[in-house]
Amino acid sequence: MISKDDYLYFAGRALDGMTGIVAGLGDELANTRPPLPGANTPYALLTHCLGVVEFWSGALVAGRTVERDRDAEFRASGPVGPLVARASDVRDRLVEDVRDAEPEAALQARPPASFQGPDRELNRGAALLHVFEELAQHHGQMEIMRDALLARS
Repeated sequence: MISKDDYLYFAGRALDGMTGIVAGLGDELANTRPPLPGANTPYALLTHCLGVVEFWSGALVAGRTVERDRDAEFRASGPVGPLVARASDVRDRLVEDVRDAEPEAALQARPPASFQGPDRELNRGAALLHVFEELAQHHGQMEIMRDALLARS
């Protein structure tokens, strides 16, 4: 089974990769939709991923109260600096949540169906795997978005 340190290594790589892409694109390009059907902006995608981590790890695993507007995450825009700082804070809390997690324990709450998570009952370990799933898939997506934006500019 994967260790907590290994989980944090790979989840951190994906989150840091996305944060680096947004920072590297800067305010203008990070808030630009690439020329791909249905694409979000890199800024919005990172905002969504931070919402995923905060809700699934913070609320469902650690038991914190987390207010989340999933739909608004995809409309988010703004300067890159505060988003990068938020990503650092979220990453730090993820480390704490994973280190304190009891993987076999039941979730602290039931995720809303509208959040489009896995369609079966999860324990805390599985919720953390869902966090990794989201971070990994969106990191790859953001690499393509970055390449498309840079090729166009």
